[in-house]
Amino acid sequence: MPEQIITLDIDGQAVSVARGCTVAAALAIARNHAAVVTRRSVSGELRGPLCGMGICQECRVTIDGVRHRLACQTICTAGMSVITGGSAQ
Repeated sequence: MPEQIITLDIDGQAVSVARGCTVAAALAIARNHAAVVTRRSVSGELRGPLCGMGICQECRVTIDGVRHRLACQTICTAGMSVITGGSAQ
């Protein structure tokens, strides 16, 4: 059976990933495997996935309007909207 591909929106960019992919993995794909920045700390530091298992909570993003979702623990769904708020600029 061929792999099913779904598309979601990450910071306004359409990203296609394999069904079953986590949001953290989709972020890496969207950024072409560059450093993934998901948010800024209260002091302005860039933050991103660290542990990959939900302990550190550094991968928090807004998914479909719900803030503080863990990208490493959330499976992508078709049409999902992800906002990172971690612009590296």
